[in-house]
Amino acid sequence: MRILFTGGGTGGHFYPIIAIAEELKQLVKDNRLIEPEFFYMSPTPYNESVLFEHGIEYRKVRAGKLRRYFSILNFFDFFKTGWGVISALYKVYRLYPDVVFGKGGYASFPVLMAAKILRIPVVIHESDSVPGRVNAWAGKFARSVAVSWAEAAKYFPQGKVAHTGQPIRKEIREPISSGAREFLKIDEGVPVVLVLGGSQGAETINEALIEALPALVGSYAIVHQTGKKNITSAKETGEAVLYKSEHKDRYKPFDYLNPLALRMAAGVASVVVSRAGSTIFEIAAWGVPSIIIPISEEVSHDQKSNAFAYARAGACEVIEENNLTDHILTSEIIRLTTNDALREKMMMSAKAFDKPNAAKNVAEEILKIALSHEIA
Repeated sequence: MRILFTGGGTGGHFYPIIAIAEELKQLVKDNRLIEPEFFYMSPTPYNESVLFEHGIEYRKVRAGKLRRYFSILNFFDFFKTGWGVISALYKVYRLYPDVVFGKGGYASFPVLMAAKILRIPVVIHESDSVPGRVNAWAGKFARSVAVSWAEAAKYFPQGKVAHTGQPIRKEIREPISSGAREFLKIDEGVPVVLVLGGSQGAETINEALIEALPALVGSYAIVHQTGKKNITSAKETGEAVLYKSEHKDRYKPFDYLNPLALRMAAGVASVVVSRAGSTIFEIAAWGVPSIIIPISEEVSHDQKSNAFAYARAGACEVIEENNLTDHILTSEIIRLTTNDALREKMMMSAKAFDKPNAAKNVAEEILKIALSHEIA
């Protein structure tokens, strides 16, 4: 049995695939089936070591990006995508998997097109409340469609959509509080604010936070994932604005939080500040109140709808990017950490929003289709 994964080159596409692969291995073991072969086909491996750890073989395929704004690069990427489809046809035919799982994004288009032409069963998963172009197209011929948001179901054909929630890796699902303060070097009794800009960072959030640091560190410890390209700037600017502060050691910038550090930060966090991508589902699993700052619609069409869908669930507050200032960010952090009734409501709403069996449910559907295709 062979299963081929494909998806865009972001953590929001990549790590749910890893979560599903984990559950597929467990299902195969529980049902005493022959261990399947896993493949991942995309323009980049994203994280080669994680693929290796989970026994997933990487195969490269080119894909052009279709931008939502005028760019001469769209012209060249059109031909890149065409070549990617031809290459994917050959490579997918050589593998001839029993099922193709698509996570969305422009990078998945060549593989999904190849699967369509070769009549290989397709399962897709959509992480956003409004589907991206590739998944909206693939949903028309996919055997099954899983969605993270109930709001996304209306965009796909009825009868083959399941609201599964977002697959989350086991290694980051459960927060750790024991020993977390010692690990992060944070004093007991000091409330913790966890700021996540995604693996690439979020410059707008970083800038507002740095400006707010003098007002925040007197009462809070700030664990800040800056993104690798922003860590030097964040450290230098943070040191400058906190030069005279007696609490400057309460600012903890990290370029990247590995799974252990992330779980520990989540375990002691009073509030999380984040973008409105897939991190929302991790925050919900942790049951922590949050301030969600979506990317502007000019850049991303889906984050605003994600943010307000989560807010309607009662689990977060939303600050739109064009309204974000250090004063507004500070006041919202204070409000969410001092209003016990609001905090309790948000924590309960986050837990109610979470779907802990998402990865398992998607894996069961993939396995069912793969086995039926293998027998056929």
